[in-house]
Amino acid sequence: MRLPPVSIATGNNRDAEPTMPFEFTVSDVIPASPQEIYDAWLDSKRHAQMTGGERARMSKKLDDKVSAWDGYITGKNLELESGKRIVQSWRSTQFADADADSTIAVTLEPIAKGTRISITHSNVPDGHTSYRDGGWQDFYFAPMKEYFSNRP
Repeated sequence: MRLPPVSIATGNNRDAEPTMPFEFTVSDVIPASPQEIYDAWLDSKRHAQMTGGERARMSKKLDDKVSAWDGYITGKNLELESGKRIVQSWRSTQFADADADSTIAVTLEPIAKGTRISITHSNVPDGHTSYRDGGWQDFYFAPMKEYFSNRP
């Protein structure tokens, strides 16, 4: 199983004290329509296929629990606007128990070559910089480009 990288150099951080959270935004262009991306993101099988991230449990219902990367990521749906926006709580197994959930806001904007996907990741525990420093690109955007480029 290919999991996202551990964000904290010390490994398991479950018992660590909470730290100051931060926020960042990353974006890229995916060769698919906003609705195709929205539908795939919220479908368990297609979420796993488009990320290459093993098992996922997704839902198109508000307040439903979600998970990705075979349970490495867990959360729930907070806002859903079909074909436009997904907001989910998001935490990895590397968060300390005292850390609050982070939040991802996925915005889908149609453009000439597909969709500009922007992810604002907020309330990220300090030290979890791998999400900002390539994690989203390596474990979501790059495999999503490949997945949507290779559709029949």
